[in-house]
Amino acid sequence: MIVLDQENKIFTLHTRNTTYQMKADQYNVLLHTYYGAKIDNCDLSVLLQCGERSFTPNPNEAGSNRNYSLDVAPQEYSTCGVGDFRLPAIELELANGSHTADMRYEGFRLEKGKYALEGLPGFYSTKDEAETLVIMLRDAAAQVVMELYYSVFEAYDLITRTVRIVNQGTEEIRLCRCASLCLDFPRSDMDLITFNAHHLMERCLDRGPLRPGIQSVGSVRGISSHQHNPFVILCGRDTDEDTGMCCGAMLLYSGNFEAAVECSQYENSRLVMGIHPFHFCWTLTSGQAFTAPEAAMVYSSNGFGQMSRQYHRAIRKHLLREPYDGRRKPVLINNWEATYFDFNADRLADIAREASALGIELFVMDDGWFGSRNNDDSGLGDWQVNLEKLPGGLEELVPRIKNMGMKFGIWMEPEMVNEDSHLYRAHPDWALHVPGRAPARGRGQLALDFSRKDVRDSIYEQMKVVLSSADIAYLKWDMNRSLTDVWSASLPSRRQGEVYHRYVLGVYDLLERLHRDYPHILIEGCCGGGGRFDGGMLYYTPQVWCSDDTDAIDRLCIQYGTSFCYPVCTMGAHVSAVPNEQNGRVTPLKTRGITAMSGAFGYEMDLGKCTAEEKKEIRRQVESYKTHYNLLHEGDYYRLSSPFQDRSFTAWEQVSPDQREALVSVVYGCINAAPLFGTLRIKGLNPDFQYQIDGAEPLYSGETLMKAGYPFPQIQGDYSAFQIYLRAVG
Repeated sequence: MIVLDQENKIFTLHTRNTTYQMKADQYNVLLHTYYGAKIDNCDLSVLLQCGERSFTPNPNEAGSNRNYSLDVAPQEYSTCGVGDFRLPAIELELANGSHTADMRYEGFRLEKGKYALEGLPGFYSTKDEAETLVIMLRDAAAQVVMELYYSVFEAYDLITRTVRIVNQGTEEIRLCRCASLCLDFPRSDMDLITFNAHHLMERCLDRGPLRPGIQSVGSVRGISSHQHNPFVILCGRDTDEDTGMCCGAMLLYSGNFEAAVECSQYENSRLVMGIHPFHFCWTLTSGQAFTAPEAAMVYSSNGFGQMSRQYHRAIRKHLLREPYDGRRKPVLINNWEATYFDFNADRLADIAREASALGIELFVMDDGWFGSRNNDDSGLGDWQVNLEKLPGGLEELVPRIKNMGMKFGIWMEPEMVNEDSHLYRAHPDWALHVPGRAPARGRGQLALDFSRKDVRDSIYEQMKVVLSSADIAYLKWDMNRSLTDVWSASLPSRRQGEVYHRYVLGVYDLLERLHRDYPHILIEGCCGGGGRFDGGMLYYTPQVWCSDDTDAIDRLCIQYGTSFCYPVCTMGAHVSAVPNEQNGRVTPLKTRGITAMSGAFGYEMDLGKCTAEEKKEIRRQVESYKTHYNLLHEGDYYRLSSPFQDRSFTAWEQVSPDQREALVSVVYGCINAAPLFGTLRIKGLNPDFQYQIDGAEPLYSGETLMKAGYPFPQIQGDYSAFQIYLRAVG
C-alpha cells in the first residue's frame, strides 16, 4: 500500500510487515526517513538530526544555515559534486566537462500494478497484485530528469526499484554511473553478508562487521560471476535465522555489477548497488533516456529465514516464467559426464534406455553434437548437427528417444565462437576484440559481440533451425568464459563504454526471442555452472545450473548460500558418479540423491555402469522426488543448520504452505566413534497439529518437534544421510 501526504511531500510504502518512507524537504531534496518494521502512518523525518559539522558544505539555498548539509542528510538517491562526499548513486559528465548532478524533487505519479522495463528483466504482476510510485527529480542546470520507480508487493514484503534518466537538454550528456538502489541507514553497527568464492564453489556465505570506509563486492568479468553474487544482506550483529533485523538487496542483472557500503564519519551507512562503473559510460543525446536494471529489497524483523522465504515466494510467483507452471518438471539425465565429446546416436540411445527404465523422463544431449566439435577448440558458432555422430540428424534421434517415453533436450553455447569454425572464418570481426591486439582466449574460445543485432540475428537463425527440426522440450544455455577485449566495431570510440551493458541487453534480447517463439521449451541457464546465477537470468531461464561441482558435500555449502535469496526450484542439481570428478570424494548414492533433491533434480552419470542395487536406489530416489515434488518446490524453506558452522551435519526442511506436510533432510559429515546423541529442532510446523513421521507411530505434536526436537538416528559411515517425512493427522 502506498500512502501519500501531498501537503508535506511524504511518501510511505507499506508491505504486510514493513514500512519504507521518504520525504522532500524544504529545499526539495528527497530524503530517506525510514525502512524497517511496519509503523502506522506518521512523519518519520522527526528521526532525522542535523547540526553544524566542519567541512560539510551547505547548499546555496541554505544561506547562512550551517546546520543543513547533504553530507549528513540521508538521501533517497545520492548525487555527485554538490556537497555529499559519500558514495554517489549517479555521476553525469555534462557538455562543459563538469561531473555534477543535483537532483531536486519535482513531482510524482501513482500507477496500478508493476512497472515494466523494456529490454530488461523484472518482477511482474497484475494490476491488483502491486502498486507503483514514480517520483520525478530534476537537475535544472543540466536539464536532466530522473524518475525513481518503486513497486510494492505487499504480500511478500518486497519493494522493487529502478531509475530512469532522461536528457531534456539540447546538448549531449554522458552517464558515468547510474545505480539502481541507494539506501541510507541511520546506524553502522551492522554486519554485511555477501556470497563469494570461485568456480566450483559459488555463493559461499561471508559475514563481517561494517567498518569505517567503503566495503564492496562486484564483478568486471562481463558476467555476474562465480566470485561474487549480486545479492547482499545488511543485518544486526546478533541476527540469526529466526531473530533480528536484516535487509536483503538483490540486483536483477547478469553483467558487471557493484554493491558497495560506506560507513561515514558519523556512523551511519549507505548501500549503493547497480551496474559497475568500470568501463561504463552511456551517451544520451537530446531526448534520449537510460533505464537502470531493477533491484529488489526485502526487510525482515525476524531473521534471515523470514527474509529468504519472502524472496522465494516472490521469485516463484512473480519472476519466473515457467513453461511447467502448475505442473511437475521432468527428472532428467545429462550425458556429459558419461561420454564427454565421445558419443554417437547409439551411445546416446543406450543411456536414454537405461534412464527410462528407472523412471527418468528427460534426456539431455550435451556438448559435442554440432559442427566439428570433438574437443574444446573447434566448432562453436556452427550450430548444425554433426551427421557423422548423428546420422539422420535430430529428425531421426529425437523420435527414437521419445519412443522410449523420454522428452528430449539439447545443449547450446550461443554467445561463443571457436576460431576453428566456419562462422569465425567468415566473420572474424563478430568476436569481441580490440583492433591491433591479439585476443585472450578462455576455454579455447572467443566471445561473440552480442551488443550487435546482426550477430544475434545470425546466431538466432541457426538456433531456430535446430530447435524447429524436432520436438525439443529443454535447452541448456551455457556460457563458459569471462569477457575480455571488450570493444565493438559497431560503435564509435566515444561510445565503447556502452559495450558491456549492450552485451547483456543482447543476451536478454535473444533469450526473450526464445521465450516468445518457443514458450514450451524449458531453458536452463549455465555459465560454467553458477557464474551467472542471478535474478536477471532467472527471468528468462527459470532454473540455473547451480555449480559445475556436483560433489554432494560441496553442494551443501553451495546450495545453502544460494538459498538465502533463490528458491530450490531454480537450482539445477544432479547426482553424479563417484569418485567425484571435481574432488575425488566418494559419497553414498543415497546422500547424493538427498542433496540433489533440493533442486531441479537430475542425473549426470553412466547408468550402464551402475549395479543392480544402485539402480534400485536410483528408482527409489526418482519416485520419492516425484512424490514430494510440490513440497520440495513450493514449500517454505528452512535452514536448520549451517554447513559452514557445524561440520558434523547439515539439515534443511521444506514445509507445505498449510503446515500439514514437511520433509526434513540431514547429511552427516565425517563420523566419529561413539558419536554424540542429539536432537534436531524442526521449524515451521503448526504447534497444535499432531504429526506422523514416516507413516509410523507414535504421533508428535508440532510444539514438541519445534521446542524439544526429534532424536537423530545413529548412522555409521562418513557422509551418510537420511530424510524424515512428517504428515499431520486428524
